[in-house]
Amino acid sequence: MKYKKRIFSGIQPSGDLHLGNYLGAIAQWIPLQNEYDSIFCVVDYHAITVPQDPKKLKKSIIDVARVYLASGIDPEKAVIFQQSMVSAHTELCWVLNTISRMSDLFRMTQFKDKSGIQTELGDQENSLEATREIIARLNKVGVGLFDYPALMVADILLYNTDIVPVGEDQKQHVELARDLAKRFNHQFGETFVVPEAKVRKEAARIMALDDPMKKMSKSATSEYNYISLIDEPDKAAKKIMRAVTDSGSEVKYDKEKKPAVSNLMVMYSLLAGINLKEIEKKYIGQGYGNFKKDLAEIVHAFLSGFQEKAAGYSDAGIKKLLSEGADKVKPIAEKNMDKVRERIGIKL
Repeated sequence: MKYKKRIFSGIQPSGDLHLGNYLGAIAQWIPLQNEYDSIFCVVDYHAITVPQDPKKLKKSIIDVARVYLASGIDPEKAVIFQQSMVSAHTELCWVLNTISRMSDLFRMTQFKDKSGIQTELGDQENSLEATREIIARLNKVGVGLFDYPALMVADILLYNTDIVPVGEDQKQHVELARDLAKRFNHQFGETFVVPEAKVRKEAARIMALDDPMKKMSKSATSEYNYISLIDEPDKAAKKIMRAVTDSGSEVKYDKEKKPAVSNLMVMYSLLAGINLKEIEKKYIGQGYGNFKKDLAEIVHAFLSGFQEKAAGYSDAGIKKLLSEGADKVKPIAEKNMDKVRERIGIKL
């Protein structure tokens, strides 16, 4: 029997998922589940690195799993489970903390973005003022936010993951997973598979509708930044019509000179299954108006179908699915965790 490589990926249950989440990550999982031994996780422990309303978090965990299913993840082909149901994730994270360095975690760009710390220690010639500013900001940041990349690494390494399908913004964390896997293997002997990132380049980062220089984000202050997967289709279509465009009127893919239109073209291409050159050809001489009108219709149709599918999954059924998924992956996780305990010398 031919060995199937394993993929692992997951999304935090922290707020409504948007079209960028779907196109940048989940959509690429669908064909991969036919080629790989696939494990997809709702990474709820990552969500609590920032304050969460417990009732809303419970709902979000179920909603993320519902998005997986409505997107086309097939429980017969892939495992879907809730991270916190498998205790080996946090146990391995602690072990990895002992070989991680502060510098490994401090350079993570997402930590800088969420904490507001945009500089490395010492970047400003070790000035007293700069040091005080960094310390003041660190005093407002939870340890979990700083350390969550180590938990992400544990998620990946725990399952002998070969490939991690991620968005461009998460690629840095896969690099950390590679570094820590190699470091552990060097120090304690061959234990972990060294994973590789798989980024869908054309959808690596779906940008905001109101500012093509910023990533589409569910935490944005303006609802016109993103299209939520639970937006009313009519509302989503209006957001497309209001999306910013570039100077001129030519529908042409050019990320440097036409970032706004290029972003909309990527959405069009991925949702309609038409390549970018075909889109350019279709709208020669037509300007942005017709292009955006057609894209609005495509988004409307996608959300209508997606939401109809999502409504077919009950909360009770999803809870059962998550529990069964956890039962499937626990033997893998425990076997690898037991190997780690043996390697580091704590298994008697």
